Amino acid sequence: MTTLELAYESYGEPGDTPLLLIHGFMASSRNWRTVAKQLARRYHVYVLDMRNHGASPHATLLDYPSMAADLAAFIDNLGLDRVHLLGHSMGGKVAMWLALNQPQRIDRLIVADIAPVGYRHSFDALIDALRAVPVESIVNRKQAEEALADGIPDQAYRQFLLQNLLLKDGRYQWRIDLDIIRDNAHHIAGFPDAAGRAYSRPALFIGGGKSRYLDRAAIGRLFPLASVSEIPDTGHWLYVEAPHAFCGLVDDWLAGPD
Repeated sequence: MTTLELAYESYGEPGDTPLLLIHGFMASSRNWRTVAKQLARRYHVYVLDMRNHGASPHATLLDYPSMAADLAAFIDNLGLDRVHLLGHSMGGKVAMWLALNQPQRIDRLIVADIAPVGYRHSFDALIDALRAVPVESIVNRKQAEEALADGIPDQAYRQFLLQNLLLKDGRYQWRIDLDIIRDNAHHIAGFPDAAGRAYSRPALFIGGGKSRYLDRAAIGRLFPLASVSEIPDTGHWLYVEAPHAFCGLVDDWLAGPD
């Protein structure tokens, strides 16, 4: 499998235990900065841009085996041995797939608000809304937000998506390739067949108290030693809504016994 060299940011001291943070769908490393800076007090934190996201290269294939292969190559290229791995949403699925297939690379595994299952979710309306933004004629981000308002009513989510809007040579363009995103959206909503696999080490799954993404039965089948915690009054973006509580759970669990 052809792998891509992923862009990344790093925080903390190089001699500290490596902790890799993996973002969700349509996000990037910048979404983790607040959390990364807190966790960098104890760990050398690497915050990655997955393929087709952020500053990383694009490829026509965007599925969990390919993203996990990129992640394994990243670990090898930096000469890391075993790493702590924390992934949210799509990034959590990448982390789980690597753990199920190459567990020797992982010291401690944390998954935020996602489970190893497929979800009945369509990204068509989202992609159509992004396509409808007249990027060739807008002159500022406010115009882009106004163009998204009908298709994406939630202002916070609009602003999150507009992080993918790039001003280059005086013109706006999407940092992401919407054709690639559309063609691979079913991979993102799904999860590969993991029959016959299980991760035999402890793992921590953290869910938002108001979210419904955690499937405890599915987690238990593939991650039999997993612990599950919830942060009350948070949704899917739990690490953004409650960064201090989130980092406290992560810190406590990483510092605990194997």
